[in-house]
Amino acid sequence: MTDDPRSAPKRRPETLAAQALGWIDRASGSVAPPIYPSTTYARGEDYQLLAGRTYARDQSAAFAQPEALLAALEGGAAAALFGSGMAAATAVFQALKPGDHVVVQENLYFNVPVWLRQWAEPWGLEVGFVPTGDVEAIAAAMRPGATRLVWIETPANPTWAVTDIAAVAGIAHGAGALLGVDSTAASPVLTRPIALGADIVMHSATKFLNGHSDVLAGALVTARDDAFWSRIKQVRALGGAVLGALEAWLLMRGMRTMHLRVRRQSDSALAVARHFRNHPKLVGVCYPGLEDDPGHGVARRQMQGGFGGMLSLRFKGGAPAVLAFVARLEVFVRATSLGGVESLVEHRGTAEGPDSPVPKDLLRVSIGIEHVDDLIADLEQAFAAI
Repeated sequence: MTDDPRSAPKRRPETLAAQALGWIDRASGSVAPPIYPSTTYARGEDYQLLAGRTYARDQSAAFAQPEALLAALEGGAAAALFGSGMAAATAVFQALKPGDHVVVQENLYFNVPVWLRQWAEPWGLEVGFVPTGDVEAIAAAMRPGATRLVWIETPANPTWAVTDIAAVAGIAHGAGALLGVDSTAASPVLTRPIALGADIVMHSATKFLNGHSDVLAGALVTARDDAFWSRIKQVRALGGAVLGALEAWLLMRGMRTMHLRVRRQSDSALAVARHFRNHPKLVGVCYPGLEDDPGHGVARRQMQGGFGGMLSLRFKGGAPAVLAFVARLEVFVRATSLGGVESLVEHRGTAEGPDSPVPKDLLRVSIGIEHVDDLIADLEQAFAAI
């Protein structure tokens, strides 16, 4: 047993997560991790720090265990928790310098391109957007010596298009750039981007890492504890985009069951996708686990043990058909977010408004841990009602 955040036992990820790295609270012998709410830390009579911590904004004791576990699960050198997924993602871009060029895929969590256009570009970053999953377009957009970062999300919200991480890593590194991967939809249970060449991995930890829809959090994992990582940590410390102690504890609790949840969700999502793939009221089903999905081949190579708990349904009849359908659902909850134990549906076109780039006929579906037969039956009765 150890409570050193720099070390993790050489055990399988499921064991590391379930046992929270095997850390036991030395003061009480508690198996459940304690909550560390203190915002400040004491010094000894010689005015030296007793435990190397000064203030919770950048050195909270509440972060040590969940950050160490996430770094171990991702195979990274270190991790950092943030107050939200957006805080984590934007910290990477803020760690760059005005005039730096970045290449970003077009289809991803919608607030990221909004922030890049409204804040990052006026601040001085040069942003080149490329079609999602198009490796050749990424290569063509690179400016050797000027491009500092390539940012992708895979599978990409909400079409679940897949991007070849290893191929893009080779392109980025060949031009002297870093690769950042938003791996929220896959989680470390299914994909480990660092092993495929990524430099930074981002998670909206609100989603599959926590898995209970009761924590707003974000996280970054780095392949190397280097100068750029120090700059990201400085962005967090100076900007104050940190997580509270209770939220860090809840995130830790959620990650302990993540492997069970994500695999159950992936299995159920595949069953749902296969069941409705040829439904007469649908244009199609977006899910990388389907053999005829454009990203299936790449997904098979870089996703292990499943294809994720997210899928999207494309409706004949457009938005009116989608909205009529969701009004009839009884098991699925109509709500934003994803990755929780409860199954959710969201019409992104309505949620994002008239300027949304998402097709109006698309319904995003987050599969929970309910019995898959109940989920399929609920979808079937909703189809029958429209």
